[in-house]
Amino acid sequence: MSSSKLRILVPVKRVIDYAVKPRVKANKTGVETSGVKHSMNPFDELSVEEAVSLRDKRKLPVEDIVAVSAGPAKAVETLRTAMAMGADRSIHVEVAEDKPLEPLGVAKMLKAIAEQEKSNLIFLGKQAIDDDSGQTGQMLAGLLNWPQATQASEVTISGEDVTVEREVDGGTETLKAKLPMIITTDLRLNEPRYASLPNIMKAKKKKVDKKTLQDLGIDSEPRLKTVKVEEPPARQGGGKVEDVDGMISKLKELGAL
Repeated sequence: MSSSKLRILVPVKRVIDYAVKPRVKANKTGVETSGVKHSMNPFDELSVEEAVSLRDKRKLPVEDIVAVSAGPAKAVETLRTAMAMGADRSIHVEVAEDKPLEPLGVAKMLKAIAEQEKSNLIFLGKQAIDDDSGQTGQMLAGLLNWPQATQASEVTISGEDVTVEREVDGGTETLKAKLPMIITTDLRLNEPRYASLPNIMKAKKKKVDKKTLQDLGIDSEPRLKTVKVEEPPARQGGGKVEDVDGMISKLKELGAL
C-alpha cells in the first residue's frame, strides 16, 4: 500500500423511509412529506458502510471520512446517523425543504465540497429512493473529470489503484482505475451496520459544519418543472379461464396475441 491516504466524501440524503407508502399531495404537486417518517437513503447507508469498512475491516490508511447532506435542518439527523456509523465529521448544506436540489445542482455542490476537502474518493448511493434519478454520481464524475464506476458490488483498493466489480446483464464486469475516483454503490456491496447506542452518543460530539449554497457559489435555480404528480392507476383484478383454449381466446380478446 502506498503512503497516500484516502480522504473519503460520502453524500447522504434524507428521504421518506423505505417502509412508508408515499402519498401524493391533494394539489398533485408532489409527494406529502409533512409528518412522515424519514431516514437515510438505503443506498447511501451502503456508501457509509463501505467507507468505514475500508478503515475498520480492511485496515486501509483512511485519513478522513466526511458525510455531507443538503436539506432542511432535519437533515442533520441523517448526518448524525452517518457519524454514528463511523463517519468522522459532516457538512450540512442548508436547503429549504420546498426547494430541493436537482441532480445537477447536487453534483455542482459536491464538486465544490470535494475540492475544498481535497477528497480523493467519493462513495454515492447509485440512486435515491425518492426521485430515483440515478444521475448525481455520473454528473459529478463529469464535472470533476474523474473516473467512475457505477453500481459497485465489490471494491478493492491497493495504493492508487482501484478495482470495482459491478453486476451487468448476464454476468459481472470488472473495472480498474486510479484515484481520485467516484463509485456509486449497489445493494450487494455490503450490509450496513446498525449504529450502536455508544456510537450514537459519540456522534453528538462530532463536528457538523454549516454551509449555504451561496457559500459554495452554487446556483440553485431549478431547470426542471414538475407538471403533475399522480398515483399510478389501480391494478385490475385477474380472471379465470377453464382451459388452454379459453386462455388463448382471452389473450386474443385482450389483443395480447
